[in-house]
Parts: sequence; structure tokens; C-alpha cells
Amino acid sequence: MTANMLRRLLILFAVLLVPTLVSARGIEPRLLAEGPAPPGGEIELAIHMRPAPGWHGYWLNPGDAGLPMSVDWHLPKGFTAGSLRYPVPTRLTVAGLMNYVFERDYAVLLRLKVPVGATGTVPIRADAHWLACTDKICVPEQGQLALDLPVGSGTPRRAQFDAWRLALPQPLVTVGHFAVAGDKLRVAIPLPASVELRDPYLFPVTDRVIDYEAPQSFKRSGDRIVAEMALKARPKDFSGVLASADGRGLEFRAVPGPVPEGGTPLGGLGWKAVLIAILGAIAGGILLNLMPCVFPILALKALHLSRAGGDAREVRSDAFAYMAGTIVGTGALGALLLAIRAAGAEAGWAFQLQDPRTIMLLLLLAVAITANLLGLFELPVLGGAAQPAGSFGTGALAAFVATPCAGPFLGAALGTALLLPLAGSVAVFAALGLGLALPFVVVAFVPALRSRLPKPGRWMDRLKRFLAIPMAASAVAALWLLDRLAGERALVIGLAASIGLLVAAFEAGRLQRRGKAGAWGGAVAAVALAAAAIILVPQRTALSHAVAGAELWSEARVASYVQQRRPLFVYFTADWCLTCKVNEAAAIDRSEVRDAFKAAGVKVLAGDWTNGDPAITRFLDSRGRAGVPLYLWYAPGESPEELPQVLTPSILIARAQSVKRQAHG
Repeated sequence: MTANMLRRLLILFAVLLVPTLVSARGIEPRLLAEGPAPPGGEIELAIHMRPAPGWHGYWLNPGDAGLPMSVDWHLPKGFTAGSLRYPVPTRLTVAGLMNYVFERDYAVLLRLKVPVGATGTVPIRADAHWLACTDKICVPEQGQLALDLPVGSGTPRRAQFDAWRLALPQPLVTVGHFAVAGDKLRVAIPLPASVELRDPYLFPVTDRVIDYEAPQSFKRSGDRIVAEMALKARPKDFSGVLASADGRGLEFRAVPGPVPEGGTPLGGLGWKAVLIAILGAIAGGILLNLMPCVFPILALKALHLSRAGGDAREVRSDAFAYMAGTIVGTGALGALLLAIRAAGAEAGWAFQLQDPRTIMLLLLLAVAITANLLGLFELPVLGGAAQPAGSFGTGALAAFVATPCAGPFLGAALGTALLLPLAGSVAVFAALGLGLALPFVVVAFVPALRSRLPKPGRWMDRLKRFLAIPMAASAVAALWLLDRLAGERALVIGLAASIGLLVAAFEAGRLQRRGKAGAWGGAVAAVALAAAAIILVPQRTALSHAVAGAELWSEARVASYVQQRRPLFVYFTADWCLTCKVNEAAAIDRSEVRDAFKAAGVKVLAGDWTNGDPAITRFLDSRGRAGVPLYLWYAPGESPEELPQVLTPSILIARAQSVKRQAHG
């Protein structure tokens, strides 16, 4: 008998001695239904478990200690209860034992099949046994789950059940592989390389195969996540849930097969990966200077150098200030990004560009810089003599306006930064700022390069006019993005604010050229105008991002096209579904398929289940499916046909041609 088995038996023996010491339950269960029972259909049931403070319940595999819940159903004739579906658990180590538990309210879901002839109100009963524990005691609890379920239609508890469905792990259709290597179990889990996975952990459904207390390691090998765990017993098959730091999970099944040997480590990146990320961020920052939104600012700093002449001390002081501004700017944006992700939200670099208020600010900055380059007014920070305080602000401004731009090396470097500890992540983001300032710093500190700069003259004015072109293009891009994010009203506000800002800049410049102090009035008016525009801009609207050029799926849209007798191809996908992505590239998003669909008048609708959309979950349940992909063909006047999970262009083209022949027959 193994040591872990002995410890588990001792815990269970102690459990039998405790119940008399505890009067109240550690966990209170409640049986709920999403709505009435539809005759001949299915309804979702939930066993809502509510642990008292300090208590916890167990997952279907409890880990080193504990017991899963068991339920014995007593149902009327013809009713059938499906399997229990648990949410993603958390880890809890007690006395050196790893437990897979739930320390807060959770719901275990199941589908109830209803016979065709069901009427009235039906009694749903079950005898349940579960284990409730604290860090000191465990109590085996039991009770009868009771629900008087009316027969009918509707889902009055849909919102509550949708929240519980979101907590379930999403199933991967593609089967993984596992192999035994010495004292290690290696599992290859299919997950597209484009899907980010932070701080992964594998919860094994298959019990007594791995050492639960031992650390796990993960690598990315193309479209596979390779997990390596300490082996206890060689399995015949293996299944589990791959969880990420945000609490979401992917349920998978694996069979014996080849597992990739190489790969990039996840979670615990070595110093070489950190160094590569920092060097990549520096290189990416240097190349960002060539982007339309950043290049004009760098060129203006070069003009400052020309004006400074041979005063090396002044030039170097200005260079240090500019570099400090870029490093602080990108480092602060990186730290804010990490804080948002730590709070559980999904965000990436340039996350602030998802907010219309930030886009409005970028728009007005681009308009103001364009006006400065055109000579409408003179902004000392950008157009005056080199000053350390102003250069720090210019560097921070360059860091801010650089975020809409994408350049080489940045994707891999910033992606690695999100996997590092806090200090390493901020270092990578700061390295981006260093790269952004590096060309200016090199020129400032190398006299030979500085001496090659042309002397001040009329060419400076011509260069500034030329630089206005890419900056104006950045303003137009900001207007387009504003329209995309927040709609026509936001576009109108942005245009009005831009025109008002140009008028204020012109008036400020006129006063500047006359040597009058009233120029500050124009600056105050511009700031007030910008603040009003940012406050008034509408918030982000719900966007319908079509997948592979398709319309966004909804049951109402499908019903409308079916009523119009339009042929439909409907598919459901997810970013983490490898089979989905292969089918999209190999069969759906092909020119010959698009041409055939166009000729036959086929409408394409796509549902994206990446984030577990509850509406899609309900539809998949109604089709008896637990996950994606799902492909449906709606021919006019016929029931939808479920297509194979492995698609080819010929399958889709043949159906489109059949519809076309029928239409012309």
C-alpha cells in the first residue's frame, strides 16, 4: 500500500469520528432547474453547492485526499439524468496533501431528458453524498435533493445558468497524445499557437496516475502544449482539464501516441528567454521610429540636435531626458497592462486602444502635432529649443503614440513579457522605451554622427511640412478607429473637436507670431475642448467581428434566412480549437468555396465560442453537442444537415452546386 493511499485511509477513518462534533452542514446543496421540462426535450439542472466560510467541497477527482460527490437519482419513468459536469476547481494543499476543491459557491450541471408524454408536475429526487472539509476537519454529509418540476417551456433562470455554464471547462474535440518517459508522464494537448496560455496547470480526471504534489512543467511546441508530470502508474488512457491563470479550462482526452520532444517553456522562462525578449523589445522599439505615428517625433528631436550645435553637454542632457521619458512611458503602460491582467481581464499590448476615450486623445494629439508641423503654432516641447523637462515629456508622448503601431520583433518579445515575473515583464516593456529612444541617444553621444547633421536653415521648415503628412495619416487612422469602436456619433465628435483644435491652434499661432501673451488662451481652449470631447465620446459599442468573412451567428438571424428560404452554411469555432482552425484554412476560407457560395446565394454565419458565449453553449446543448466545431448546412425547405467535423472544399462546393441546380430546376 502506497504512502498516499495510507494517508487517504487515515483521513477517511478520522472523518467517521467527527460528524457528532458538528451540528451544521459545511456545504448546503440545492437542486435547481433552468426552467420547466419540455416534453420530448431536455432541461438543464444544477446542484448548487454553497460552502460555509472556511469550508470546501471536492472536484470529481479530489486529489490526494477527499471524496467526490455521488448522486443516486430517483426519477419518474422515462426521465433520464446525464452525467455531472463540474466547473474548473482550484488547488488547496493541506498537511502536504494536494486537494482539488471548491472554496466558494459552485454549481454542478447535468442535462435531464424528458419523455414525450410528460405532463403536469413531476417529482425529481436524488440521494446525494458529499464530503465537506476545513483545513482541520472533514465531515461526510448527505441529503435528499428534491425538485417539483413543472412540464412546459421557457428558461426563466437562463442568466443564472449562463454564469454557471461559463465556469465549466470547454471541451477540445481534437484528441491529444501521451507517452511515458522514465518516471515522467508527458501529455501533448492540441491548442493553436495563437492562443495564449498563462500559468497553466493540468487537473487530471484520470485518478492515481500522477503525483499530485509534484510540480508540473509545460512547453509550447507549435500547435501543442506539452505537459510533463511525475508518473505513479502507467495509464491506458488519460483525460484532464488544462486550466489557465484566469480560471478558465479546456477539457481534453489523450491516447497513447507521439509527444514532441522540444518546445518553448511556459511559466518558468530561463534567463536566455528573458534576454532574448529584452533584445527583441529594444530592436522593436528602434524600428517603431520608422512608423508613421512615431517618425515625425524622432525627426523633430533631430532638428533639436541641429539647433543645439556643438554644445555636447546640452545635447546629452536632452538625450537622457528623452530616453527617461520613453522608458517611463512604456514601462508605465506595461505595468498597467499587467495589473489589468492580474485582475482577471483579458488584455494585450495597446489595450488602451479598446477605449474610445483613448482614441479621442490620440486623435487630438495627432491633430495638434500636425498643426505644429504645418507651422500653425509653435509648441515649445516639440518645436522649441532642446530642454530636459520638455524632452522628458516628448519621450513619454512618443511612448504613448507608439502603441497603435505594430512592428517586427514586438509580438514575440511582448508575448514573452506576459509570461515573466513582474520585474522581468516591466524590464521588457522598459526595454521597448529604450529602443524607441536609442537612435536619438546614439546621435547625441557620437560627435561624428552629430557633425554630419546639416546646419539649421530653410530645409527645416520644408522637412516639418513633409513630416505633417504621416502624422495627418495617423489622425485619419484614429478617426477610422473611433468610428469602428463607438459609431457615427463618436466620429462626428472627433471631427468637430479636430476642427475646433485647428482653429485654436491657428489663433494661438497668430498671437505667438505677434509676440503677445494671449497665446496661452488658445492652449487653455484647446485643453478644454479636448476634455469635453473625451467626456462626450460614446463608450464602445458591441462589435460584430465576422469570422472568416462570415456574418455573426444568432438564432434570430438563422430563423430570418430560413424563412426567406435562403441556403445557409453555419459553423461554430473557437480560437483554441485546432480542428476548427484547420477546417477554416483548408476548406471554409478558400476562394473556390467562396465563389461557389456566391453563385448559389449561400449565406455564411459563424459563431465564435472562444469565450464560452452562453447563447452558443445553449445551442450546442440543443444539438446534443458538448463543444466545437459544429457545421450545419441549411438547404431551403429542409432540416439542417450536420456536416462532418473534418471538412473538405468539395463537401461545401457540392452542396452549393446542389442548391443552385434546384433553384434553376
